[in-house]
Amino acid sequence: MEEVPVAFTDEWRSLLARQWSLWNRLSEDERPRLERLTERFLAEKRWEAANGFELTEAMQVLIAAEACLLLLGFDDGAEPGDAFDLYRGVRTVLVHPTTLVLEGQRSTGTAGLVSSDPYAILGQAEFGGPTILAWDAVVREARHPGRGENVVYHEFAHKLDMLDGVIDGTPPMVDGEARGRWIDVCTREFRALSRGTGGTLLRDYGAENPGEFFAVATEVFFTKPVAMRAEKPDLYGVLLGFYRQDPAARFPAAAASDLPAVC
Repeated sequence: MEEVPVAFTDEWRSLLARQWSLWNRLSEDERPRLERLTERFLAEKRWEAANGFELTEAMQVLIAAEACLLLLGFDDGAEPGDAFDLYRGVRTVLVHPTTLVLEGQRSTGTAGLVSSDPYAILGQAEFGGPTILAWDAVVREARHPGRGENVVYHEFAHKLDMLDGVIDGTPPMVDGEARGRWIDVCTREFRALSRGTGGTLLRDYGAENPGEFFAVATEVFFTKPVAMRAEKPDLYGVLLGFYRQDPAARFPAAAASDLPAVC
């Protein structure tokens, strides 16, 4: 594994411009803040490659930048450490070359049922454990967000959810009046997805439990924000309030007049 320097370089900017479609849509204000967060992530988190896989500097930069996008709205430019502290539960990033097949008993997410069947995953986040990512999914989803899937956003959304010691789909930063609105909207959308009446914007995996719903909704919020704002304005609104970002505004071709108001 390559040792990565921590000063953001023009080479990294060119890399992200090629491999991560969203990079080119960030504003001139957003990019420097994201660069600072990415530098710190690269410097302070432990990186491991699985099974002899070669983890390069370029891979680490892409993963770190995508992970830090979730923190961007919490960074006001004055004390970036405050935003970065939200990843205090992230210690190690473990990168596999491709899909992992896990064995052992697991919850199915349905009425307490469990299964011992092998199952494939693209990523995993656990309390006190590494954040696991499949590299082929990372690079594919960074370049092609149209499917509304992104394993980096998904797993690091779980890390935000874990900050209060439970994975319940309501991160601890949601408080006050916003908390009531969050619970109302997310519960309604989660139940609709579970019943099969939630439309096709969010993938079915979000119906596993409230924690997976939050992670799946986060993926769509950042990868297909215009569609989410149009189809699920209430859900878009609570995620906008939480992440303190308006991803749909990064796509000016979708005129504001064509989008419903965010409640």
